[in-house]
Amino acid sequence: MGLDIRTVSKAGQTIGVLIAALLIVFMPAMVELFDLMQYTIFVVMGVLALSLGFIWGFGGILSFGQTAFFGLGAYTFAVTAINTDGGWAAVGLAVLVPAIFAAVLGYFMFYGRISDVYLGVITLTVTLILFNVVNSTAGDAYTIGNAALGGFNGIPAVPGLSMPGDPDFFFGPEENWYLSAGCLLLVYLALKGLLRTHFGRVVVAVRENETRAALLGYDPRIYKLMVFVVGGAVAGLAGGLFTNWGAFVSPTVFSLSTAAQIIIWVTIGGLGTLVGPVLGCFIMQYLVMQIGTQQTFNADLVMGAILLGFVMAIPMGLVPLMRLGLVGLVMRLLPGKARASDATVTETTAVEGAK
Repeated sequence: MGLDIRTVSKAGQTIGVLIAALLIVFMPAMVELFDLMQYTIFVVMGVLALSLGFIWGFGGILSFGQTAFFGLGAYTFAVTAINTDGGWAAVGLAVLVPAIFAAVLGYFMFYGRISDVYLGVITLTVTLILFNVVNSTAGDAYTIGNAALGGFNGIPAVPGLSMPGDPDFFFGPEENWYLSAGCLLLVYLALKGLLRTHFGRVVVAVRENETRAALLGYDPRIYKLMVFVVGGAVAGLAGGLFTNWGAFVSPTVFSLSTAAQIIIWVTIGGLGTLVGPVLGCFIMQYLVMQIGTQQTFNADLVMGAILLGFVMAIPMGLVPLMRLGLVGLVMRLLPGKARASDATVTETTAVEGAK
């Protein structure tokens, strides 16, 4: 009995999820407290990378402004946490507010039939507007409830989340790790499950050929809008987790440098995958952290060089490249008849990896 590529792929994904779950459980016992805090911000940014990886890789929507939703989530969490003293409503609103903002913005973009190029320009412009607006909120007049926005100084001393049922016990580094890493795994599984539904298949069909999908009776605008809203909600969740981790938020969450980094993470990890953006995010954050310990090289220069190298040498990204290598290995292990019958699967994998 020969191996089946689909079976191997599903088994590999299941094993990967189990390994990730074990790492989440045992990581606090394996590393020092400082390293655990660093890894926590890694997984928080992994959630942010997933938001762009989903809307760009599967919805075909290149957003240069994911930091707009990330920043809205971060500020919403801070304002709500200050007014509720660390209540869990901060997490819900950090997801809801960016989702509503994405719905309003996306409605005008998609139903206005804005072209893909202008979508990127509009999302970038919105991010710049939010950055300048929040940066200009210094002074006592700019407060929401008990929360002073603080302008370019940001909002310090944001209360962290408290343990459900015990409002006097606030989350420490270990609890924040479990929360953030757990959210990353749950968001990954939720997006993967969503893509396996009828909705997910239509979304991919719209990405592949919008005109053909419309001729089949589907309205590409509503599907793009829904993908955009989901991406905004996920980015908002990342923003809330970021503020909870650092107990501080400033207008830098809307910065163009962060927006550019997200695109680099997705490009390096690979489009059309959910693991790729997270892997690219982890690799680049680790490299930046290591580069920050010396003064010889500039981190932004190194990131730019890595991006150029990947675009020129491995345009498909790391994960699709590894998938092609795995498919090639499995095909060599398959008997002759099974190899011939699975040729179509190999070709499809190669095409998807190249996108």
